[in-house]
Amino acid sequence: MSRSIILIDDEPDLRVATVQGLELADFDVRDFADAEEALTTISLGFEGVVISDIKMPRVNGMELMSRVLAIDPEIPVILITGHGDIPMAVEAIRSGAYDFIEKPFAAEVLADAADRAIEKRRLVLENRSLRAQLANRTGIDQVMIGRAAAMQRLKQQARSFAATDADVLIFGETGTGKELVARSLHDFGPRAKGRFVPINCGALPETVIESELFGHEPGAFTGATKSRIGKLEYASGGTLFLDEIESMPLELQIKLLRVLQDRKIVRLGANEERAIDVRVIAATKEDLKSASMRGTFREDLYYRLNVLSLTIPPLRDRRDDIPLLFRFFVDQAASRFKVEPETITPAHLAHLGAHEWPGNVRELQNSAVRFALGLGLEIDGKTIVITPAKEGGTTLSDQLACYERQIIADTLNRTGNSLKTTYESLGISRKTLYDKMRRFNLGRPPAEDGEG
Repeated sequence: MSRSIILIDDEPDLRVATVQGLELADFDVRDFADAEEALTTISLGFEGVVISDIKMPRVNGMELMSRVLAIDPEIPVILITGHGDIPMAVEAIRSGAYDFIEKPFAAEVLADAADRAIEKRRLVLENRSLRAQLANRTGIDQVMIGRAAAMQRLKQQARSFAATDADVLIFGETGTGKELVARSLHDFGPRAKGRFVPINCGALPETVIESELFGHEPGAFTGATKSRIGKLEYASGGTLFLDEIESMPLELQIKLLRVLQDRKIVRLGANEERAIDVRVIAATKEDLKSASMRGTFREDLYYRLNVLSLTIPPLRDRRDDIPLLFRFFVDQAASRFKVEPETITPAHLAHLGAHEWPGNVRELQNSAVRFALGLGLEIDGKTIVITPAKEGGTTLSDQLACYERQIIADTLNRTGNSLKTTYESLGISRKTLYDKMRRFNLGRPPAEDGEG
């Protein structure tokens, strides 16, 4: 991202000196003597920061800031004045200024403020970009999220397989999203109007799974008092998803093989065959070929299922997708629990990208939910502490920051940590309050607050 700065100051000598100081700090500066001209260069996608003097003819710094924030309320605006006026500084901060710097100032003071502002702008645009990518998805991309090469190949295969009616075998580690892929094959295929019926073979006792699959007639076994349609029959016209098929008892594998060959079932306790029209998608986390060689899975069933196969890559092999997935899960959780979406920083992404994710996407989703609820970034059972920049110092902006932090802390304490009462009392938005609480390391209000 560029390090662009738009500087507005009507004093030529000071403007030249300020430009030189910023350029020495590796900023790309465009300077203007007039606010109106500068405004024509600022758009919603502007990647940089606006720095402006307050005391100017025609359009002063406060009005300029108002017009910049009307274009994009998240463009950082740093205001400069030769008047150490605390009330004006407080008004500027409350009106949306990112920072307020008093003349005369050292070049490094302004450069440091610009550095922090550029970083904030980068975060805003990166989060917008992630959300835009999520919002612009169509078709199978709406449910299978990812841009990594391995995911692109998987989605291309899924699109191709969805158009057919053949049975499919899905391989993938725990938590990679095997059921989601299976649902995609169903939803984007010719059976989309039929039922998608999932059954976890590993979650059912051997005494139950046969009845669940094939159904039964009255008297078929103790407790069978009436007819019951099995999952295979219930899914007729649609898709049956058999998860953890490696857990299916060998005796039942023989019956399933016959169903796949003949597309007919016989309920327990009955003699009559019933024709079914069902697509079977099976999923496993094990190597079924090896299992068949060990005698724990029928080789003929393996080859019958393995007409078409998909392998879902583990999350560690598609790390480029972690920011997009994490953003999606955070926004999803924020919407569900009615809380303000959290800002995801490069420090967060660095920690996420370094983890191996043995639990894959499911583990990432759980971390995102906790993050959205204000519980911090937790990875592998450990909360990652990301230390914010320290406040304090003797400059006007430092003093204002300490003053602002104290006001917010006192108001939170006075309102019993009621978020709604706090931001209404301070005359700011909920998002602004969240941003400042994170900046000043003030924690988060309790979930029972009712406002996130």
